[in-house]
Amino acid sequence: MELLRDPNTWIAFATLTALEIVLGIDNIIFISILASRLPPERRNAARLTGLALAMFTRSLLLLGLAWMMRLTAPLFVVIGEEISGRDIILMAGGLFLVANSTHEIHDKLEGHEGTPARRRRTPSFPMIILQILILDIVFSLDSVITAVGMVDEVNIMIAAVIAAIGVMMVFAGPIGRFVETHPTIKMLALSFLLLIGVMLIAEGFDQHIPRGYIYFAMAFSLLVEMLNLRAGAQEKQQMTGADGGGRVDLGQ
Repeated sequence: MELLRDPNTWIAFATLTALEIVLGIDNIIFISILASRLPPERRNAARLTGLALAMFTRSLLLLGLAWMMRLTAPLFVVIGEEISGRDIILMAGGLFLVANSTHEIHDKLEGHEGTPARRRRTPSFPMIILQILILDIVFSLDSVITAVGMVDEVNIMIAAVIAAIGVMMVFAGPIGRFVETHPTIKMLALSFLLLIGVMLIAEGFDQHIPRGYIYFAMAFSLLVEMLNLRAGAQEKQQMTGADGGGRVDLGQ
């Protein structure tokens, strides 16, 4: 109770919750894209299951901080770079993300959605959940490291993770549906995930790239795309209005 009466506790909780939500954006996008490969009636269940797994893995990692610290111990050296268990996980996750994003981009550009062959290759629900779980572990490392660097109390960390995941669960559906109904936004999201994958591989080799730069580039690209979508919608309305006017004149 004494912890709850301390204003610093609430400030730390609010700050960490906000950061966890920001750091979870790429997780939501990845889950939404994977879920879109399932039949429409199962997509929401996949999104919620994926986020629940993210909450579980992050809480588990926070409870196992001693094990987390051992992950940073060097295991071997490659080209003068010390490689730890955390580095291996980051590199494997980055390669997985790059491979998945590249496959999805290739599918969108060269694939033939809607054909019988495409439908036969639709992944199963457990397979999608397994892929989400693999990336949840990778994204959780970044989230947990941020939490440990900001707050000393494990209880506050876990509470902030649960609150952040709760917020993401509320907005995962609308974000997922928006991505699914706008192909250009989905392509932009896949490019963003490809960039995150490259960043994870670089971090595995101790080449830190500030994520703020990547988020700024993504936000700017998204803003431009939203303006394009709005301009396209207005142009379509004007064309529809002009056609309607023309039909009235012909009728007269």
